[in-house]
Amino acid sequence: MSLIFILIFVVLGIIFSVGKASFLIAGYNTMSEKEKEKYDIQSLSKFMGKIMFVIAFSIFLIALSDIYRIKILYNIGVGLNWIVPIFAVLYINISKGFKN
Repeated sequence: MSLIFILIFVVLGIIFSVGKASFLIAGYNTMSEKEKEKYDIQSLSKFMGKIMFVIAFSIFLIALSDIYRIKILYNIGVGLNWIVPIFAVLYINISKGFKN
């Protein structure tokens, strides 16, 4: 089951990194064209791709912890699953790097 989620996040990471999945970014689809022009969608998509890869890696760590019974891998994986999305939301909202 974990393998399916890892593959989903890796595929999403690739699609975002290429810049073809801007419609999947929450809130971007509902913006007006004028509001969309304020954002650099290429850099935002690439950043989201990196986030998808990190989440895939964290799921991989959780799966490894289940296979090898190493609790620290589980803790790191769960920690990444909590910290990375919070960091991403804060960074996108605070950073000026995604605005034109």
